[in-house]
Amino acid sequence: MRIAVLGGGPAGLYFATLAKQLHPDHEITVWERNAPDDTFGFGVVFSDETLGGIEHADPVIHAAMRAEFARWDDIDVHFRGTVHTSGGHGFAAMSRKRLLGILQERCAELGVDVRFHTEAPSAAEASAEYDLVVAADGVNSPTRNALAESFRPNLQTRRCKYIWLGTDLVFDAFKFHVLETPHGIMQIHGYPYSDTASTFILELHEDVWQRAFGEIAATALAPGESDEKSIEVIRELCADVLGGHQVFANNSKWTAFATVRCASWRHENVVLLGDAAHTAHFSIGSGTKLAMEDALALAACLREQSDMDSALEAYEAERRPVVTSTQRAAQASLEWFENMGQYTHQDPAQFAFNILTRSRRVTYDNLRLRDPEFAAELDTWFASTVHSSDSDVRPPMFQPFRIGSLELPNRVVVSPMDMYSSEDGVPTDFHLVHLGSKALGGAGLVMTEMVCVSETGRITPGCGGLYTEEQEQAWARVTDFVHAHTPARIGVQLGHSGRKGSTKLMWDGIDQPLSEGNWEVCAPSAIPYSDANQIPRELSIPELQEIRDQFAHSAAAAARAGFDLLELHCAHGYLLSSFLSPLTNRRTDEYGGSLENRLRFPLEVFDAVRAAWPAERPMTVRISATDWYDGGIDVDDAVEIARAFAEHGADGIDVSTGQVVSEEKPEYGRSYQTPYADRIRNEIGREYGIAVIAVGAISSYDDVNSLILAGRADLCALGRTHLYDPQWTLHAAAEQGYPMPWPKQFAAGSRKPQGGRTDGPKPRLELLRSGEPGTAHARWRPGSDR
Repeated sequence: MRIAVLGGGPAGLYFATLAKQLHPDHEITVWERNAPDDTFGFGVVFSDETLGGIEHADPVIHAAMRAEFARWDDIDVHFRGTVHTSGGHGFAAMSRKRLLGILQERCAELGVDVRFHTEAPSAAEASAEYDLVVAADGVNSPTRNALAESFRPNLQTRRCKYIWLGTDLVFDAFKFHVLETPHGIMQIHGYPYSDTASTFILELHEDVWQRAFGEIAATALAPGESDEKSIEVIRELCADVLGGHQVFANNSKWTAFATVRCASWRHENVVLLGDAAHTAHFSIGSGTKLAMEDALALAACLREQSDMDSALEAYEAERRPVVTSTQRAAQASLEWFENMGQYTHQDPAQFAFNILTRSRRVTYDNLRLRDPEFAAELDTWFASTVHSSDSDVRPPMFQPFRIGSLELPNRVVVSPMDMYSSEDGVPTDFHLVHLGSKALGGAGLVMTEMVCVSETGRITPGCGGLYTEEQEQAWARVTDFVHAHTPARIGVQLGHSGRKGSTKLMWDGIDQPLSEGNWEVCAPSAIPYSDANQIPRELSIPELQEIRDQFAHSAAAAARAGFDLLELHCAHGYLLSSFLSPLTNRRTDEYGGSLENRLRFPLEVFDAVRAAWPAERPMTVRISATDWYDGGIDVDDAVEIARAFAEHGADGIDVSTGQVVSEEKPEYGRSYQTPYADRIRNEIGREYGIAVIAVGAISSYDDVNSLILAGRADLCALGRTHLYDPQWTLHAAAEQGYPMPWPKQFAAGSRKPQGGRTDGPKPRLELLRSGEPGTAHARWRPGSDR
């Protein structure tokens, strides 16, 4: 087979060595426009997991790399005059120039034809002459651009600027230095890559960059020329960090990171490798790692498969899930650094934990295994923020929390979940067992499903209500049980279905109209939820006042029924939510148009409910922080919506997303909604002193502890997890060795059962060192409170 490799970076060279070893008869040619000793950048980082794969594939290359490694276990976070150190991270780095030298030498040994100072042929030329074309031509790949219709690339340029430098200061750990400068917050990412030098990356938000470097960086630079004017300023800004040591450049200039994603990585006999196919932000150190893993997988698939098409298909099938997972972690990490200013108010201990867990690959439980002393220090610090002393140390999720004047025994919330089991709006024995069992299971707060304020405000005929005396008495039976038999508190969520009403029970067809007996639905504007649903009646102002009064009436009934907390449902496309979104509210009166106007009716309802609800009992609001659709609510709008409710007296914001329009395009994933809660908690929650509840694919106690300790939420709401295990909170306490009181009737089962964890297998050393999550996570399916 004749193989053309376009690009002589780590990806292309490593693939060439592996393919030549597996098939010595292959004719492999590598084109590289630069000289053999030209390289840009400084150090490259590898995890132990990646190095294990390299050692298995080519012990010669691995041995040569191993002789060059600078290794470290610690990560140091320097912030506001403090240093917090976390150990056990197990990474290695080496000079990028030396890595290329090792790969070039190996290619020469094996007989690979590497053509330096030579422009690669075009994709069309190469594919016509060679059996296989491997495009390893980097983030600006000419091959990908020439075949864009097939690869369908998506490039997203981010909001931070960074410059890649080196220094003769040899760091003894991976260093995060947070600099508070007159221009704004900047961060240094530094790590050693030899016994004489370290990588030194300065990164800052584009607004800060403009103030600090915008004018001096305006001069055009020639190819290969470094931005020496900026580097002089950097030496001054970072003098305290450098301590007299130098920084040096190598084609170092300001750039913004570009996240590359491709819908496909192959076109006929052309395949993308490394940065040409995908990029992952340098803050998780994965660019070269991913590229070399790609090369290994492609070489193996070519060996294992009987034909070219099957090999390329197998390569993409094997690598895409890994790359997607890494890009998701990298995205979380780069967004954390883009928004780092929202965390600089935090105590240095919390800030250190926050930066370590920013990608969600390192977690609370994972850090307890890596560095028990560091984790214990964090637990002690967190306890001191809750209690008058730091003596009551326990996992963060089990620290009590006060929302308004209501004391919750822990930070776990059973999320509202519709059960469709009411009869004429009256909750049944099912609700008593369902909610009672969740309260017995140890959660601090148990929420009802959305309880509707009128018969025509129901989603389905099976939805519960609070508009009759019989319904009120039935709910009182549930709250009486919870209060009599558990320490849990119970909250009611009030809502009105709006245009999403008059539909079938979930298991008969979610969001589908009833086969018969439909009632008229209403909305801010006459826009149906989908083509299958009714066109709603646009509400008149007298009708708005009537619905407002229905909410107030139901709130008074909820108070009499004994609920401890009331949540106003302004999310998921139901009536109040549909007033907030410009996609569903097209009104031209004072209730439509600007965000201020679209907030008017939900705030009027909030004020009426707050007046009817006892002043000493807290009230929260659930919002959809994004519509997941162009032109809809986004996170900036969500911050202002949360601010408005806080100014009207909300005690908490429950941050969900989506389900507003049927055309939504959510980005599902583990804890995928928590960044929205994070933003609101650190901006609005802190400003107004209100609680923020995170929700959405939070499925392990490790996730809960991580989110709480990092200050990304005050409480965590879990839905499907509690359906899977009604005693989830009790089990989480047992698994963590926390002596949480069990109901006396359950006392015989309170000891941890023999046979190990119920939350997932203990992580192996390889997973621990590679930065993979420390616990397994329950499978989940995207969905809603429906």
